[in-house]
Amino acid sequence: MKKIKFIGVLFLLAITNVYAQTKDMALKNFMGDRFGMFIHWGPVSLRGTEIGWSRDREVSKEDYDNLYKEFNPVLFNADEWVKAARDAGMKYLTITARHHDGFCLWPSKFTTYSIANTPYKKDIVGALQKACKKQGIKFCIYYSVLDWHHPDYPIHSAHNNTIDPKSDMQRYLTYMKNQLKELITNYDPYMLWFDGQWESPWTDEMGKELYAYLHQLKPDIITNNRLGKEFAATKNKAIDADKMVGDYDTPEQVVGRLNMTTPWESCFTLCKQWAWKPNDKMQSLEQCLSILSRTAGGNGNLLLNVGPMPDGRIESRQVKRLQEIGDWLKVNGKAVYNTLGGPYEPTPAYATTRKGNSIYLHVLKTDTAQLTLKSIPDVKIVSARLLNGNAVTITEQDQQFTVQLPANKRGQLEYIIELETTANTEKLPVIK
Repeated sequence: MKKIKFIGVLFLLAITNVYAQTKDMALKNFMGDRFGMFIHWGPVSLRGTEIGWSRDREVSKEDYDNLYKEFNPVLFNADEWVKAARDAGMKYLTITARHHDGFCLWPSKFTTYSIANTPYKKDIVGALQKACKKQGIKFCIYYSVLDWHHPDYPIHSAHNNTIDPKSDMQRYLTYMKNQLKELITNYDPYMLWFDGQWESPWTDEMGKELYAYLHQLKPDIITNNRLGKEFAATKNKAIDADKMVGDYDTPEQVVGRLNMTTPWESCFTLCKQWAWKPNDKMQSLEQCLSILSRTAGGNGNLLLNVGPMPDGRIESRQVKRLQEIGDWLKVNGKAVYNTLGGPYEPTPAYATTRKGNSIYLHVLKTDTAQLTLKSIPDVKIVSARLLNGNAVTITEQDQQFTVQLPANKRGQLEYIIELETTANTEKLPVIK
């Protein structure tokens, strides 16, 4: 009997190890993708105000909570959304299946506040999952742990923290587990992106419980760290990775810090607002490319957000900007995808990525004649050339080297110089 129990324990340990290796590989592949599309969308697009946050402020609760009754995005086309992501050079897509307002973009069996009870009725999440699978894009789901609309969640407004005495967090946790099981079972997401954990009703213990539950359902699923309180957020604070509940950190609207040990992903809006807003100011192509290069140079991913219109289309100007990013990546993607950040810390003038014996110098400030960097001890630069093959002149002295930037590139769009070295650059320490 003891021998049988011992064999059983060994079997469980072996299975656990396989699952851990599988999840580690999923995380590694995800971080190698470097660039994904974030989509914030729902009935609030009918008002052109911010998703979740405008409820009970710019839009009254009564108006906001009834917008779903007129939400009918008849021009929604999942294939077109996913094509826009793919044409931008994005490798994964994350949709707000449920934001802080509680509205569900899939026909959940556990609430009537969903797409099933809109005039549109069709399953948005399901359509996107199928389109992603068809076009080779990883499908990911955003799910808020808070829900200001649900009676069992203790807080019912972003602007009023009064606790509802009739609420019940245990019932609410059961509701969440039911919905998350529904999402994993029906749509098999590659990654789950959580949010909303900063409010007092949510605790780290709840996050840990939910994290364990998710891995019972799908052992190789990866999640961000917003199941717990430890995350970089908009302040880009340094965090204690051992206190994280999740697999990677999430700086917001700011490029994360260079980190070669803790995976991270910065999320940015293409325009100012997360959800669609008429005539919202859009980031320039130069800004988008700088964010992408500095993010990859810091060893992180970029999740760039678009907000579709109420009729279901992504604005043509936003699609055009995404296409421009994709055109740049067709030439320069070698220096972004499946690279490591560093070895140099990003600066306003440049960022670097690396792979094998190559260091990729992302020239962000193109109106200068040269860039000077510290030499790498015991490593020689064999050649320097633009990714299109044109040679670049380098001089080295006094433990630093100077790159003479091509005159015909001055003041132009960001470009990349490949430095071929005599060593495996992936093993180099960070150079400050």
